[in-house]
Amino acid sequence: MGRYSDIINLPHHVSKNHRQMSIYDRSAQFAPFAALTGYDESINEASRYVDKKIELGIDKQEEIREKLSYLSSHINEKKTVSIIYFLKDKKKDGGSYINSHGLVSKIDQDNQLLIIDKVIKIRFCDIIDICI
Repeated sequence: MGRYSDIINLPHHVSKNHRQMSIYDRSAQFAPFAALTGYDESINEASRYVDKKIELGIDKQEEIREKLSYLSSHINEKKTVSIIYFLKDKKKDGGSYINSHGLVSKIDQDNQLLIIDKVIKIRFCDIIDICI
């Protein structure tokens, strides 16, 4: 005789006082438990890599100023540019370098902004390189 032979063929007990638990509720008992809420997000954020902003030399700054001046004086010609610029991270000290390609919509000298495709606003001081 087996170890559970005395109970193996007994009918399953069904309570008269409580309704049977749904499969969904039963599975919730086995869901993982996170004792420290937000811990995983904090670890992921801390391990996320950001670049430091490159400080351009005087020659490179002058080259970018000349290209911006050229674009400003030829704004009606609908010039297309490829541009590399620094985008500051919203959570950490640093950011990332973005390579965009598009039509120059406006050069706002007052606010020191280059606007591409009417939506991408790039501060002059964040521009690393411009290819016209």
